[in-house]
Amino acid sequence: MSRRVICISRLLGAGGSDVGRMVADGLGFRLVDEEIVQQAAESSGVSVEELADTERRTKVIDRLTRNLASAGGAAGLMTSSGAGAMDLSGANDPKSLRALIRKSIHETADRGDVVIVSHAASYALSGGADVLRVLVTASPETRAGRIAAHDSVDAKKAAKAVADSDARRAGYLRTFYSVADELPTHYDLALNSDWLSVDVMSDLVVRAASAL
Repeated sequence: MSRRVICISRLLGAGGSDVGRMVADGLGFRLVDEEIVQQAAESSGVSVEELADTERRTKVIDRLTRNLASAGGAAGLMTSSGAGAMDLSGANDPKSLRALIRKSIHETADRGDVVIVSHAASYALSGGADVLRVLVTASPETRAGRIAAHDSVDAKKAAKAVADSDARRAGYLRTFYSVADELPTHYDLALNSDWLSVDVMSDLVVRAASAL
């Protein structure tokens, strides 16, 4: 049985977004990235444009939580998919925000033939028989070097960007999925772009998705 849902988890500067695009092309699947949180954001009145700037993501998530808290006083909140109203009483609890985002992830996965590159979908869909969970990683030094070259910033700023991104990622996993330490064993396939090119990693994912 081939895997119809591919979750790509990636660290800043590791090349996971490029892998996701190539895997989607190789399998003829849809590629979904910001769409997941956009659905949650739109249903609570947060501007989609605000979510494009990853440096502001934490602030936007905080604002989204507050908006959901305000909406919680109503009977419920309609999701952008048009599904039934979701009870958001007590939505100031981050778990309520997690429920909204996870609902969007599951609805996307249920349609199948999709590569999801966002919001810890590997954890949200853990245990799914038709899901392949992939981690694309690399050393902090390699990733900082790529950020420095891509964004034309000095090494110190690039290293800080990587460290800040990793800290936000760890915080997100703790808050939304109670993951104290992210491990390679949380994934079906862990790829190190220190040594593997985007082409090679993409080919490995396509082969794994088709063979498993």
